[in-house]
Amino acid sequence: MSNNNNITTSNGAPVDDNQHSLTVGPNGPVLLQDFHLIDKLAHFDRERIPERVVHAKGAGAHGYFEVTSNDVKNYCKANFLSRKGKRTPVFVRFSTVGGEKGSSDVARDPRGFAVKFYTEEGNYDLVGNNTPVFFIRDAIKFPDFIHTQKRNPQTNLADANMVWDFWSQHPESLHQVTILFSDRGIPDGYRHMNGYGSHTFKWVNSNSDAYWVKYHFKTESGIKNLTTEEAEEIQKGNLDYSTADLFNHIENGGVAAWKVCVQIMPYEDASTYKFNPFDVTKVWPHEDYPLIEIGRMVLNRNPANYFAEVEQSAFSPSHFVPGIEPSPDKMLQGRLFSYPDTHRHRLGVNYQQIPINCPYAARLRNHQRDGNMTVDGNGGSSHNYDPNSFGGPKQAGSSAAIKPFKMDNSLIKKYVVPIQDIDYYQAGQLYSKVLNDDERERLCQNLAGSLKGANKEIQIKQVQHFLRANQNYGRRIAELLNLDLNSIPQPSKL
Repeated sequence: MSNNNNITTSNGAPVDDNQHSLTVGPNGPVLLQDFHLIDKLAHFDRERIPERVVHAKGAGAHGYFEVTSNDVKNYCKANFLSRKGKRTPVFVRFSTVGGEKGSSDVARDPRGFAVKFYTEEGNYDLVGNNTPVFFIRDAIKFPDFIHTQKRNPQTNLADANMVWDFWSQHPESLHQVTILFSDRGIPDGYRHMNGYGSHTFKWVNSNSDAYWVKYHFKTESGIKNLTTEEAEEIQKGNLDYSTADLFNHIENGGVAAWKVCVQIMPYEDASTYKFNPFDVTKVWPHEDYPLIEIGRMVLNRNPANYFAEVEQSAFSPSHFVPGIEPSPDKMLQGRLFSYPDTHRHRLGVNYQQIPINCPYAARLRNHQRDGNMTVDGNGGSSHNYDPNSFGGPKQAGSSAAIKPFKMDNSLIKKYVVPIQDIDYYQAGQLYSKVLNDDERERLCQNLAGSLKGANKEIQIKQVQHFLRANQNYGRRIAELLNLDLNSIPQPSKL
């Protein structure tokens, strides 16, 4: 292997001149035989891969997760949770949700919070947000929802009518909408926000006892947020505010850290709880299921190359390890398919051979072969079918099997989930019990500022939802929108 520092072509040959094309005479034309020119241009033409439909703009960092409790193994048999002090490498990608790759880091938008644990039993991906709930609870609505957050198909502009028309016709979104337009709607960088798994998951211990669980990542840097005015001022000069903050903080020797907690619900409670515990538009009250600390996550190393490690990173809620399983959450169930399907489109069928996605802490053994960009030896000379009589990997058996899940005697059909008071209750409690007077006023100002872009019919429909959640909530927004409350049909009261 040569130790010189010469520029080479893509096939490794040295390049004599990287500043001038091969031409007939000093004034051209250029020759087709100039392979270096053609190679350089052709690769440049293909540098961009499809951006993510959602979570296109993001930043990431490496670090570790450390177990801080000896009790977690009583609830979950996953090896990376097996003992206090055990460390597992992680890679975390933060993102905005709705904007394109070049959009602002300080938009009023949920933030993605995706964690890849490189465990000895394979990669485990926890793909959450900085909010504990979401706008919808059925994945069949997700494409429609995201379309409203993007650009109008005719004008190619953001459209408040689209945004609020959708939300006004989906009252279950009110809890997330209230969070989004509260002070926490614009985090002051990725270090100063919490993260949540949002969905309900199932944990199984070594005795095959099952529990329902929700994840919470509590920032050790303290919650800090930006006002609408502060964010507008920042993005005048810096669209990459959060990306720069994370990178520079770690580059200067700092760490970003979170205390990791869970809420644990006994398996049997789900069938009798006061609302559907698998509904991602709702939180579990802490007085019913308090937070239990299980670990600490620390980010302490920047990516060496953004494209290789952040842009090509691929997370999926369907990447589980033994002891962690999905719940019946309808939104989660759709994501189990959609995320890896997106990665196969963006990165190719062998996206998990890309180093950032590779389960390097486990030994990969399967019969998947071939496909575009196979770069891991393709299984060598081993047989590519199972079972076979020539050795090779065997089924793990019951140790890796999912916990049997008992369903009731329900019919298979498309069920209409009626809108009920509980769909408004938690948003109303957040407004009246959690926020103080100043926070409530900023929330209403933010909401009214956005709703002013929608037509009056949509404004009235949305104000009805605010009124049903809390009368004072709805009245204040109606006042800011100059709507006559007497002309708004009153919703049923909680």
